[in-house]
Amino acid sequence: MGLPQRFILTLLSIYLYSATVVNTQQEFKIQSVELIIEPRNDVTAGTNVTLRCHATVSTSTGKGLNREYKILKNDKIVYTKTIGSSEDFVYQLHNARVFSAGLYQCKLDIQGDTKLSKAQRLNVQGLSQPVLHLAMNVVNEGEEVRATCIAPGEIGSFIFFFFDNDEQIRRVEELSNQAKTTFRLSSGGVHKIHCSYKIRTAEDTFPSTKSNNVTVSVKELSITPALKISPDSTIYEGDHLNISCSAQNFHSSSEGYKLFLSQGTKLLRTGNSTINHNMVAVPKASEALTFDCRVEVRNVEKYTKKTISVVELFSVPSLTMSPTEIFQGEIMTLTCNSDRFASQRINREDLEYTLYPSKNLPSSGKPGVFNVKALQNDFNYTCSAEARGIKKDSKTLMIRPKVHVSALKILTEDKVILKKSFTILCQSNGSLPINYTLFKDNVQVGTKVIRERNRQAVFMDVINEPGEIQYRCEAKNSLHSNKTGSSQYLSVNVIVPLSQMTLAVIPSSLEIPEGKELHFICSVNGTGPVTFKWYRTGSVVPLQTNTTTETYSSFVIKPVSKNDSDEYYCEASNGANKVRSENVNVQVLMPLWKKSLIVVACLLLLLVLLLVASVLYIKSKRVKVDRAEVSVWSKRKPETESDDEISEVSNEPNVEYTEVVHARSTDPARVPLRKGTDTVYSELQNSPHGAADPPDYGSVEYAELNREQFEISQYDPQVHSYQDLPEPVD
Repeated sequence: MGLPQRFILTLLSIYLYSATVVNTQQEFKIQSVELIIEPRNDVTAGTNVTLRCHATVSTSTGKGLNREYKILKNDKIVYTKTIGSSEDFVYQLHNARVFSAGLYQCKLDIQGDTKLSKAQRLNVQGLSQPVLHLAMNVVNEGEEVRATCIAPGEIGSFIFFFFDNDEQIRRVEELSNQAKTTFRLSSGGVHKIHCSYKIRTAEDTFPSTKSNNVTVSVKELSITPALKISPDSTIYEGDHLNISCSAQNFHSSSEGYKLFLSQGTKLLRTGNSTINHNMVAVPKASEALTFDCRVEVRNVEKYTKKTISVVELFSVPSLTMSPTEIFQGEIMTLTCNSDRFASQRINREDLEYTLYPSKNLPSSGKPGVFNVKALQNDFNYTCSAEARGIKKDSKTLMIRPKVHVSALKILTEDKVILKKSFTILCQSNGSLPINYTLFKDNVQVGTKVIRERNRQAVFMDVINEPGEIQYRCEAKNSLHSNKTGSSQYLSVNVIVPLSQMTLAVIPSSLEIPEGKELHFICSVNGTGPVTFKWYRTGSVVPLQTNTTTETYSSFVIKPVSKNDSDEYYCEASNGANKVRSENVNVQVLMPLWKKSLIVVACLLLLLVLLLVASVLYIKSKRVKVDRAEVSVWSKRKPETESDDEISEVSNEPNVEYTEVVHARSTDPARVPLRKGTDTVYSELQNSPHGAADPPDYGSVEYAELNREQFEISQYDPQVHSYQDLPEPVD
């Protein structure tokens, strides 16, 4: 078969296989997974336990699917298996042990679709008894013993314990069920050895019972340490001691040993044979000395101890000062003294005392007594006592020289108000404690003791009478000090609370003419300085504020106007209290000349109005005169009535009034109507037929008077001339 044919067959096979796979794919659904522990959840050790996974899976074809099962213990996978059937999956725990206990789950995976069962707890009770084996039952002292402890049938993580007569001697951790170890038995005799174990799980630790006891006989070495100290009678401080440490009853020639000599925690000497050590008996912490002699062979150590009492040659000196309180620059006495000494060995005169530091120290002539001048700051002294080569130092004495009281101050913290308590403070520099005493007008008021730095002595007092009071403080560093500091006198001015406040107004009349000066005078009883404030009712801002040492003050408004009419009051304060006056009502009136001027102006205005009314009234009346001085006849065409003409319409023939102005007459016989030009009104009659009526030489003349009495003149043909009159119009 050629290559092309094979290629075609291969492609055909792949196609057919793919089609078969496509046709065999089916849909499924994992409905549930359940884990069952058989025979039960609580079993004893050694029981065979079965973990059964039961899954319910629905499929579209009913054919089997590959199922992957996983067993989980405490959330960790312990077993995995894939099966192709729908049967239950079974996981066996043969001979279950305590280590098998835990929380189990079953997980099913089909083509990536997973489901986890509910957790089931398996409890296994009981551990097997351990078994102990020893390589030898008889050993020499210090020889190694090999032991093996086994936990039959158990699995897991183990901790093994080995005991010698119920005393734990070894602890071994293992992942297997047995542990091996070695140990030495240091003391001779019979030893009972046993073991036990614990199994650790993820949740807890489970202990086993004790194993069997195995008896071991230990042959004790005959070697023993020997310790000798001389002299063996009463030992005094400073005596020379001879100490020896050796090993006895050691018969082995092939093995060596080592010796150790110690005093307390101090190793004095070591050696492979007898050790000798010489020293002076000087007790340190106590009067007893303890020595230790040890011998070591084949990892076996044996020892012996001895304690000797040492009589103190003299006691540790003490350093004291006198007096107990010292101030800077003062002389004090320091005494160094040992209270006790061994009279069997030394006399008191044998003791020599030294003071440190020892520069320029004047001697008092007595042993151990030194006169010292106190420095300006703190300093330390120690002393030593010495006899027969033994030297002992005292404890350090710290001397803190006191500072005398200085810069004493006295002050008040509050305002001093009559019959009210106030605070007085006293403060100074100097060493504590400081005793303060307060005096009021040289009479003692009280005392205070200050024991803390930067604290003031606080006194409380009350003054019941006004006036000037003087206070002062005295201070000293202690009740026994002979140096006292005194402050300056503090003069206290007592503030008397304000009372009986009055507000006066000048002028005293509350009705004040406009333009005058208005004075407010406010006065109180009490002590100054007093702050006065004047207010207008309804305003919180004072009109004026004035502080004065007097008990009165004034406020002026000049000049007053009508706008200043209102109620006023005054407030006063002096630190003790604040008082307020009664309200004063002030009315500002118009002055008399202004009132008179207004009356005159009103009267003049009224007169003018009357005159204007009279003129208007006169103008509204037209007086007919019996005869007109001039009669003019004219014939004219009817015209539209003009605003400047005065006409009268009636049923009578048309009458036209024409104003004719005449020059002033020079005839003295004629009384002029008025100064200036006269105005004469003439009555002209128009005939309805166009012809003039016969003239009536009588006319009515109207005279316009300017606020004067008018008069009517009769026509006099001899006097009047008509040459200037216009001619009648046809």
